[in-house]
Amino acid sequence: MAATIRPATEADAEQIAAIYGPIVLNTAISFEMEPPDAEEMRRRIAGTLERYPWLVCERGGEVLGYAYASQYRTRAAYQWSVDTAVYTGAQSRGMGVGRALYTALLSVLPLQGFYNAYAGITQPNAGSVGLHEAMGFELVGVYRQVGYKLGRGHDVGWWQRSLQPHVGPQAAPVALAEVLASEAFRAILSRQADVQG
Repeated sequence: MAATIRPATEADAEQIAAIYGPIVLNTAISFEMEPPDAEEMRRRIAGTLERYPWLVCERGGEVLGYAYASQYRTRAAYQWSVDTAVYTGAQSRGMGVGRALYTALLSVLPLQGFYNAYAGITQPNAGSVGLHEAMGFELVGVYRQVGYKLGRGHDVGWWQRSLQPHVGPQAAPVALAEVLASEAFRAILSRQADVQG
């Protein structure tokens, strides 16, 4: 059965929390200390979808991974940039889930009028670095010892990817709801995810 990519819904919260929880508890990939429960994840999904895409990759009702964009910074001049994140379940790593999710996410963001995507990656994390660089992200800097978790300090590298050429003047980005019904959005999500296994 082929995997598909679609917008997340609040009904996905339990499976998304199950993917994210072990990452919070057992790694420094996330700087959260306590895993959010399904109710908190429902709130996060709903809040994100007011403006930004949150996508899931699923097969047969099982969420294999998810990716989303969020506000980069609060000052108005940053509004054309987003932070991005992608997470896959332990059983789905190395199967192309992350690449499929990012391919869709990075195609949707220009439809909304975004120009830059950023990703912070706790070091070391060769898998995440490899995925981001394969998707066209470039390292732009490292925050040294910026987070303390699991008994030690951690560096975070910052990667950047241009989403579309910068031409001015730039109209303000539109909310996700304004592109959901577009043919371009449907075409992006209609592609079957290239997931192995």
